[in-house]
Amino acid sequence: MNSADTAFVLISAALVMLMTPGLAFFYGGMVRVKSVLNMLMMSFVSLGIVTVLWVLYGYSLAFGDDLGAGLLGGFDHIGLKGIDAGTLTNGKDGIPVFAFALFQLMFAVITPALISGALADRVKFSAWAVFITLWVSLVYFPVVHWVWQADGWLFKLKVIDFAGGAAVHINAGVGALAAVLVVGRRIGFRKEPMRPHSLPLVILGAGLLWFGWFGFNAGSALAANGAAATMALNTQIAAGAAMLGWLACERIQQGAFTTLGAASGAVAGLVAITPSGAHVNAFGAILIGVVAGVLCSWAVSLKDRLGYDDSLDVVGVHLVGGLVGTLLVGVLAIDGVGGLGQLGRQAIGAFSVMGFSFVVSWILAKTVDATIGFRAVEEDETSGVDRAFHAESAYDFTLLGDALAEHTTVLVGGTDATITLGRQKTGG
Repeated sequence: MNSADTAFVLISAALVMLMTPGLAFFYGGMVRVKSVLNMLMMSFVSLGIVTVLWVLYGYSLAFGDDLGAGLLGGFDHIGLKGIDAGTLTNGKDGIPVFAFALFQLMFAVITPALISGALADRVKFSAWAVFITLWVSLVYFPVVHWVWQADGWLFKLKVIDFAGGAAVHINAGVGALAAVLVVGRRIGFRKEPMRPHSLPLVILGAGLLWFGWFGFNAGSALAANGAAATMALNTQIAAGAAMLGWLACERIQQGAFTTLGAASGAVAGLVAITPSGAHVNAFGAILIGVVAGVLCSWAVSLKDRLGYDDSLDVVGVHLVGGLVGTLLVGVLAIDGVGGLGQLGRQAIGAFSVMGFSFVVSWILAKTVDATIGFRAVEEDETSGVDRAFHAESAYDFTLLGDALAEHTTVLVGGTDATITLGRQKTGG
């Protein structure tokens, strides 16, 4: 066992785990106050559901011996059968399979959680739990086998997806689009203001995502080596460049540099560098970041024109950002794998995942909707899904309301009103 590599992968797994609560804060800050807890829970519950599924059959379907044609793993590791603490990934010079399984589990956890932002404010929590159970089983696990297992057909085609541009971001982004088309728009879409209720939470979430992304990307080297160092450096470079690209677009289009734009731009860069960062130099990372920031900002602006209600821009950031990184590595790779041939292979990988994920995700969303109902009833959506599904609210204003009631008196007579606030009196 290589102790240094093992320690590195275990730390990276912990960093990736932190990304799911980070995503919850990132999304949670962007919704209205009546949906905060529901948004947090839609991400957080994935830590429970996907962990159990991964142990039962997920790891086996993703990384088990191929059943044939490179499409799905077998059932040789159901319940992690055949693996113990002494089983190494590469003979005597590897890391424990348990470390690898834990690291990959954290990828499996966050991927369906990414979809949740597209459905904010309007789906039943129980239906969401059923959907992600089906989605990781029938979409995510097979795609992981295609991309990262040695017998997978995209792996054998030599498609580059170092840390999940196709398997994670394109997969989740197009799955989100399919689910949105089934569920429909929020009540009041385009008619009522639906602004983020807490931009500080958005920045906190983006910061946690950025921090965890070093484990997500560099950890995918599965060793403390030069590839990990290259990936870590390029992760930082692309995120910073994408933030600047997004902000520049906002300044041109809206005349302002927004906090939400800075956070979204950084995430777009992190998404785009994920498949490609170990194969490009620093200038390539800057280019990927800037292109991702500009194109993702543009893609987000299109949703109103196209009429689909992707609440928190999952499609614009993750699908488009994933496509940017997956395709550009075919052009910018400096380690002898770039060129038109590689670009063609990257396109095959990206669009095959898109097609498969969209069709199956749409069928799954339709099935959930037709059986138990995916959409919250109008009353619950209007009053707030936090109260309807969790019997809680994110912020307790009761004491504040009592204090105001004690110290505030409003007297209205004729055309004049006098407002008494504590001992201050103002005529109006």
